[in-house]
Amino acid sequence: MEHYPLILPLAGLLLIGVSDAFSSVPRNTFMEVSTSTSFSLHALSNDENDNMSLIGKCCSRSEAIYGILAGAVAIGGSPQLSGAAETESSSMPLCEDPEVRTMGVFERAAPSVVYIDTFIEQRDVFSPNVQEVPLGAGSGFVWDDKGHIVTNYHVVKSSRIAQVAILSKIFQDDPPEKNSDEFRSSAKGSTPLQNYRRSVYKARVIGVDPDKDIAVLKIDAPVFDLKPITVGESNNLRVGQKALAIGNPFGLDHSLTVGIVSGIGREVKSPSGRPISNVIQTDAAINPGNSGGTLLDSAGNLIGMNTAIYSPSGGSAGIGFAIPVETLKFVVKKLIIDGRVVRPVLGISFLQSAQARALGVKRGVLVLDVPPSSPAFKAGMRGTKRTADGLIEIGDVIIKVRGDKIDTEADLFAALEKCQPGERISVTVNRAEGVGPDGRQLRLKEVTLTTLLKASTDVPSIGNIFNFGLDD
Repeated sequence: MEHYPLILPLAGLLLIGVSDAFSSVPRNTFMEVSTSTSFSLHALSNDENDNMSLIGKCCSRSEAIYGILAGAVAIGGSPQLSGAAETESSSMPLCEDPEVRTMGVFERAAPSVVYIDTFIEQRDVFSPNVQEVPLGAGSGFVWDDKGHIVTNYHVVKSSRIAQVAILSKIFQDDPPEKNSDEFRSSAKGSTPLQNYRRSVYKARVIGVDPDKDIAVLKIDAPVFDLKPITVGESNNLRVGQKALAIGNPFGLDHSLTVGIVSGIGREVKSPSGRPISNVIQTDAAINPGNSGGTLLDSAGNLIGMNTAIYSPSGGSAGIGFAIPVETLKFVVKKLIIDGRVVRPVLGISFLQSAQARALGVKRGVLVLDVPPSSPAFKAGMRGTKRTADGLIEIGDVIIKVRGDKIDTEADLFAALEKCQPGERISVTVNRAEGVGPDGRQLRLKEVTLTTLLKASTDVPSIGNIFNFGLDD
């Protein structure tokens, strides 16, 4: 080990010749630096290049310099290494073709993405027959090998019937056609992968959560036709990292768009009006039909479900939103087991903030109605009502829940998400009280109430929901 001081000078000499000659290396050449005492340049033929995902056309002169220095450091490692550690050689290509990597991610993830057709039943005006009329199409993905399909609630909420088309691998002993005439997908064009074809199955709803815009369907497909998506994490996402969206915009099945994570911690409104928090923002193109599709990281792991876009025209404007996978993990598990997600509620109705502002309520949530059977009524909460003179008497305005400041209904929902059904919580309200001789002058007074939270277990109505029920 006395030769270590010669390593970097030798690497410097080699650097001059290799870095100058590197520009003449063919495009399909990649550099491989070994932890052994040698390095080499490997030129791949076109045939060998077909299945390679580690192509070096991205290598630059600076990368070559870095590679040689890295090799010198690897050679001049700790003198304590010996035996198997000295002889072991693990090759690590420094340059990787981003196009080939993206294609690999798509080819691995595409069989997990499904095409969803929804229908309503409509009676023929010229006969008593009931026909199935196409309602729309959306995206989804395979969650597990039991046939559970995850999509957006708004994709299926108005439908009566739904069918799911998946990409199934073609085996030698398969019949020429796996689908009957009863099930046909509206997907346009041929399948994006060789040796795959569309298999269409009728779906039933296992559970829905309108508050998070999530629905779980189930199809009775054989295990070998199902490829569950690889579930990743969304807690440690960083703005600027790569994001890939796969879905079915405008009926164009399995379309891939690529972008970045443009923002994290966003908030969008769900179909029920509740806010969905920690939403991922991306500039990967998302259009109508992408709803329920996958948002993947650069390794092909699921980080979110595409759900909405911000656009004045209705088309992609480079601002798309995806429900984070951490939310999906919690909600999907609940829906598969129970068919619904139980959340704490006060049992009151309230006025939307924009309308409340027109009545002079500058902050807080105005209570409209407090049913006599609700815990809030027993706690003394007051609703808005009309007096005998025809005037509107403003009810309580919720301004705090367990110390959390409440400015809008979104703040109220966020505060209740931290609680559990059956829990007693403190609710602070602004209450208008009449003062003066005639009682027509109003004064706001803060009142703190203690109320019991009830469980929201109502199954949402989804049109004439098809085969709604729990899993077998």
